[in-house]
Amino acid sequence: MSLGPWGDLTMLAGVMEMVFATCVFVYISRLERRTSHPLGEKVGAHKAVLAKIRKREPMSQDEVDYATELVADAQSPLAYAIPAALFTIGFFYVVGCLFVLHIDGGHPSFRTFIGGIPMLTSMNMAVQLRKVARLKGKLQDVPVTAPEPADDVVLSAEMPAAQQHPSLDNHDWGRRGASAIGSSSSHSSS
Repeated sequence: MSLGPWGDLTMLAGVMEMVFATCVFVYISRLERRTSHPLGEKVGAHKAVLAKIRKREPMSQDEVDYATELVADAQSPLAYAIPAALFTIGFFYVVGCLFVLHIDGGHPSFRTFIGGIPMLTSMNMAVQLRKVARLKGKLQDVPVTAPEPADDVVLSAEMPAAQQHPSLDNHDWGRRGASAIGSSSSHSSS
């Protein structure tokens, strides 16, 4: 039994969808097993870090580490299985509809080509992944800034306790001493 060109393409699209879906499953499983970078938990960090790379702005070591992770993820061949699977779903829908129209007779309508929407979307996803992957060269040239020390650590390491809280060295425990000690704790005094 010959399925004709549309039937053969439908079968090919179905098989390719299974292959790409398996690749997506493997890729996502690897990402989930890995410990995520702390910057990945912040809203907008992805966009901000990639913008800094594109503009070659100085970045902290944490940002460079996060950007390296993002670029490595985009360079993985398995990452391209996501847009490939999406493209194949749309392709399967279009050629499947054309196959049914070929068997039953009829003319293609707008509904037949709705599968073009995920196909176009997948092409955009692949282009965006490629743009991020190309940032590897710029990432190597980005200047790394030294981490800024926290104010609390500097105070406790360099200054004696009496200098940190001036009210501690004069023995006036009136309003000034209580307010200075109360402001340094997490509770507010009334």
